[in-house]
Amino acid sequence: MILVAIMLPVLVGFALVTIDMSRATGLHNDLQKGIDALALAGAGELDGRPDSITRANRAITNLVANRTLFSTSGDHQIALADITVTYLTGIPASDDIRLSADGVDANGVNWASTDPEAVSFAEVTVNASGAGNFETIFPASFNGGDNTMEIRPQAVAGFLTSVCDFTPIFICNPYENDPLHTLQEAASDPNLRRRQIEVRKVGNGAAAGPGNFGFLQPPEGVGNGAKALAETIATSKPKGCYGRKGVDTKTGQNAGPVQDAFNVRFGIRATGGGFNTAEYGPAANVRKGAKKTSGGAGQCPAMNQLTFGLAGNMGLPRDNSFPNANGRVGNGDWPLDTYWSTNFGTIAKPTGWSATKPTRYEVYKYEQSAGLVNHASTGGETGTPANACPAPVTSIDRRILYGAILNCSALEAAGNDLSGHSVGVPVEAFGSFFITEPVMSAADDASVMMELVDISAGGQGTLDNFVRNEAQLYR
Repeated sequence: MILVAIMLPVLVGFALVTIDMSRATGLHNDLQKGIDALALAGAGELDGRPDSITRANRAITNLVANRTLFSTSGDHQIALADITVTYLTGIPASDDIRLSADGVDANGVNWASTDPEAVSFAEVTVNASGAGNFETIFPASFNGGDNTMEIRPQAVAGFLTSVCDFTPIFICNPYENDPLHTLQEAASDPNLRRRQIEVRKVGNGAAAGPGNFGFLQPPEGVGNGAKALAETIATSKPKGCYGRKGVDTKTGQNAGPVQDAFNVRFGIRATGGGFNTAEYGPAANVRKGAKKTSGGAGQCPAMNQLTFGLAGNMGLPRDNSFPNANGRVGNGDWPLDTYWSTNFGTIAKPTGWSATKPTRYEVYKYEQSAGLVNHASTGGETGTPANACPAPVTSIDRRILYGAILNCSALEAAGNDLSGHSVGVPVEAFGSFFITEPVMSAADDASVMMELVDISAGGQGTLDNFVRNEAQLYR
């Protein structure tokens, strides 16, 4: 009885401690799962757009509801008053480096930012009082202790946008220095998308700026030479995956085979051969304002077998005002009626085009849906590729070029060498561009004429099959 009397308080004390620790574990588990969900909800909106933080706060407030059962508040829903939300531009390389609730790590580095275009991580920390507090059953105060237990877990989630099956090309944002329009506005407004853009190759002394393009590091296993680069541009099955937080540029290669890589999409084969397998097949509609003037009728056209500018043949024309005050961006006013009458005679075009002029890409797509690709122009050209070419590729649209869009002027000013090799260059958006005509020259300053079709951030959703938006927990 004496031993029982001595051990009974100890056994009861251990039982109470066990119950308290079980409650603490349950409360920590509830809180951690709750703030994990809040951090993921917020991080999922951090896509670099100007309203990303506004949307993240809205998501944290409205999209997630989680409750706790073991705090002094009883059955309690986690609310904004219970947590601190901080948005970060990055996180420490090691999880062993602690982050405070205000985004400052143990080494004194401040990762917090209020710039919606710079942040990509959401940090959620339970406040010192509220949902994380509860009174212990074990009376620790009898020995000078504290009967209150405080649970303050933290969660950090990040957002990553990447694209796969993309060509290894970057295009300098044509609207980077435009005081009137942003890239996002251009992607959502057909009047701006209709503007023709002339881009030229960066490198060999040419500066990277609006209206230029360059190359990204090809994916592993493809090779680094000019031929390997050309093949990754020409193929209908590109292998590269690129993330919005950083791409590696690799510009300066010879442009000769790259011209062929663009033109193979029009059914124009390299004079020296190459690109002859099925994955290098042309688009289903290759109307370009050219006619074969030499070689066999069934021979796949090469540059020296086509004649451009013959009367009665007309590819999609350039803007009437090109270039204009916007540099290498046209005004969007192009001679639709002349193009239509040259290629389709008296066939009526859609009535809506009289009130609102379509983009060239819309006309190109309509020709296919209306069965007009094989209709001969007054000069005898059709949009159907020659029989000797590989069969047209129908799994993707071969006249669409995909690439990373960079704010080249700002990046160069920050010390990035986009004319050579730079690592981890941030991407403004990933975009799709419609190639309006073949590349006429193999020179390094050869122009590629195109229209903007869509972008990944704030676009029309046509890049959804390529884009991978992932919000994941990091801490």
